[in-house]
Amino acid sequence: MNVLLAEADRAAAAGDFSRAIGLLEEAGTGEAADVQLWLKLAALRRAAGQPANALDAVERALALSEYDFMALTMRATLLDRLAPDQAGEAWARALAQRPRGPLPPELTGVVARGEAIRDNWVAGRERKLNFATREALAKANLDEAGRIARFMTNALRKTRVYHSEPTHFAFPGLVEREFHARGEHQWLSEIESATDLIASEFEAVMASERAELVPYIQYAQHEALAQWRDLNQNRDWTAIHLIRNGELVEVNARHCPGIMALLARLPQPDVPGAGPNAMFSLLAPNTSIPPHVGVNNTRLVCHLPLIIPEGCWFRVGAETRPWRRGEAFLFDDTIEHEAANPSDQLRVVFIFDVWHPGLSAVEREGVRRVIGAEGSVGGL
Repeated sequence: MNVLLAEADRAAAAGDFSRAIGLLEEAGTGEAADVQLWLKLAALRRAAGQPANALDAVERALALSEYDFMALTMRATLLDRLAPDQAGEAWARALAQRPRGPLPPELTGVVARGEAIRDNWVAGRERKLNFATREALAKANLDEAGRIARFMTNALRKTRVYHSEPTHFAFPGLVEREFHARGEHQWLSEIESATDLIASEFEAVMASERAELVPYIQYAQHEALAQWRDLNQNRDWTAIHLIRNGELVEVNARHCPGIMALLARLPQPDVPGAGPNAMFSLLAPNTSIPPHVGVNNTRLVCHLPLIIPEGCWFRVGAETRPWRRGEAFLFDDTIEHEAANPSDQLRVVFIFDVWHPGLSAVEREGVRRVIGAEGSVGGL
């Protein structure tokens, strides 16, 4: 086959496309035919004015390597000529495999046109889906409308699906939601109405000479937790614990009687060695928390923002929200999440956990038994 390829290269260099194509077609009948052979044949067929035959060669290349960026790109450019109504989807597939880093100069313009075709195709589909769902959205409440909207962005590939991926304890059958609906947790309003109280008790803790401020992430260096390497034992992200893995931190909690009374009325997970947890989280200026997942999916985590400089944000899965003082939210921390404080000021959030609402009383008891028997692997 190498002889045929060499002869094909010489024929192509001499401008004899017909002979070059014939030689590559002959080489393609052998068992050693690879992606590059088919792409070379596709390019020659396209140069010879045979776009349909070029498309056939590209699809043979994709049969061998379905995610090859060059093959997908050539397929998209050919469909733009042969079947423009299919070009948008073809470009979406190709651009999803775009390699990181700068492209070769000869591809820059081609890919820019492809992005425009893809964007126009997505916009058309979005208009169609918005029209199709208008009646359902008119009847939906805020939470329902949000889920329908996410269903559409998933369908449009504008967002991707994220799943619960706990590092240690995965309870089966629980609903996976990035941010949980407020309507299912009426106590969130009570938490929000206590924002000023919680903030004042935070100030009291900070003013205390004996307040215990510790790194948020504290693992032994030998543990396989690469997601925390940069922030492990780092005081750029610190915490003032009121309850830690089920144990009262008296030196801090005694300054927060109002908070402790409020927490006592909430469905916090009483799990030996793991919960409940409640703390003030302090994120230093110009500090980011990398994408990570939590320990177990049997609880949810609540954030009540207290001191929020401009620009601070929090992402769970495909949804990014700004923190706003006094606006609480509840999320599943076993779904990938990250955060950042890009400002020059300190960010403070009050954080605590509650049971996942999908667990029955008997299932909660099972969780207590399993995690309690395994021993603590960290709380929030």
